[in-house]
Amino acid sequence: MGAPVVRFRRLRPDAVVPAYMTADAAGLDLAAALDAAVTLAPGARAAIGTGLAMELPGGFEGQVRPRSGLAKNHGVTVVNAPGTIDADYRGEIAVLLINLGAEPVAITPGMRVAQLVIAPVVQGRIEVVDELSATVRGA
Repeated sequence: MGAPVVRFRRLRPDAVVPAYMTADAAGLDLAAALDAAVTLAPGARAAIGTGLAMELPGGFEGQVRPRSGLAKNHGVTVVNAPGTIDADYRGEIAVLLINLGAEPVAITPGMRVAQLVIAPVVQGRIEVVDELSATVRGA
C-alpha cells in the first residue's frame, strides 16, 4: 500500500502548505496564518488558524501534535494533544495552543506551531455485554 494522497486547500493566500522537513520526518509542520501576532499569556490558550483545509482519504486521520521546540523553550503545547482531524472534516485546520510557561509567548504569522501526522484509523465493532472476560490484572 502506498502513501495516502492528502489534499490541501489554501483558505488565504499566505497559508503555508505543510511539508516534511526531513526525509524521515513523521510529521508535517503546520504554520500560523495570522494577520498579526497573537500573544499567549501564561495559562492562556488560543485557536491558531493555519489558513488551510484538508482532504484525507477514508481510513486515515490527521493527528495534530505539539512541536517539541515550542514546548521545551516556551512551555507552549497543544491543549488537546493529539488533536484529531477526521477524514470527512473540510473546515480550516486550527491548532489549539496553551502557554504552560511562565512568560508570554508571541505566535507570529508563518510561525511553525504544531505537527500533523497522517495515521491509519481502525473503527472497532461495538458490542454491549453483561460481563467482560477476566484478566490477571483485573480492574
